[in-house]
Amino acid sequence: MGRKTIKRRLGNRHIEGKDFQLADEIRYIQRRAAEHDGRFVTVGSLALFSTYTGDAWLLDPEDHFAARLARDGDPEEVYLEETDARFAIGWKGKYRIEGDAFVYIDKDSGRVVTILGYPIRWIAEWG
Repeated sequence: MGRKTIKRRLGNRHIEGKDFQLADEIRYIQRRAAEHDGRFVTVGSLALFSTYTGDAWLLDPEDHFAARLARDGDPEEVYLEETDARFAIGWKGKYRIEGDAFVYIDKDSGRVVTILGYPIRWIAEWG
């Protein structure tokens, strides 16, 4: 397995793969959301971000999967199984970018939510 690098925008930090735990990065981004602090973190092919409104998300650009990690500063549950070699995530829905909007489609309810003010430029550049 190759080295994974974690990149955090607004105070970038790199972490080598052997030191990487996805659960730690999820808790980090949830803490940033609780502080209403905008951050953008990439972990291999995944991205996590928090916003000034207290929201936080975990995204997979390849399949456009999304899991909300926090809403209005309050953490939300996400299913995660993690070992030293791999992890599994319980994706709750899918996302897409439409202009300046982040559009989330909930897997269970089919509900579509359009949100403005997210770091669309970073999401688009990364994905």
